[in-house]
Amino acid sequence: MKAQDRIELSKYRIRRARETFDEVSVLIENGLWNTAVNRLYYAVIALLIRNEISVNTHAGARQMFGLHFVKAGIIDNELGKFYSNIFTMRQSADYEDYSEEEVLDLVRPADELIQKIEELLK
Repeated sequence: MKAQDRIELSKYRIRRARETFDEVSVLIENGLWNTAVNRLYYAVIALLIRNEISVNTHAGARQMFGLHFVKAGIIDNELGKFYSNIFTMRQSADYEDYSEEEVLDLVRPADELIQKIEELLK
C-alpha cells in the first residue's frame, strides 16, 4: 500500500472509531450494554495501518498493538491493559451479559485511548 493510501485509510479508520464511540452514548441510553462494548474497540486498527503494521485478525491487532506501542512505551500500560480487556469483552459479548456499570466504566478509558491514537496520527 502506498504511503498516501495508508494515511487516508488510517484517517478513515480513526474517524470511524470516533463515530462508533459517539454511538455508544445512544446505546447506553437504550440499555444496549453488549453492543456498546462491541463499539468501544476500533481505533487501534488506524494506528497499525499508519505504521505499516499489517494484521489479519483481531487477535493479531491486539498482539501488534501491545508489541509496537505498549511495550515500546508509546501507549501507557493502563491503556494497553484497557485495550486487552475490551478485546476480551468484545469477543465474549455474544455470550455474556454486561451491566450498565461495567459498560459505563469503559467509556472514559475508551475516549482516552482514541484521543491518544488521534494525537499519534497527527
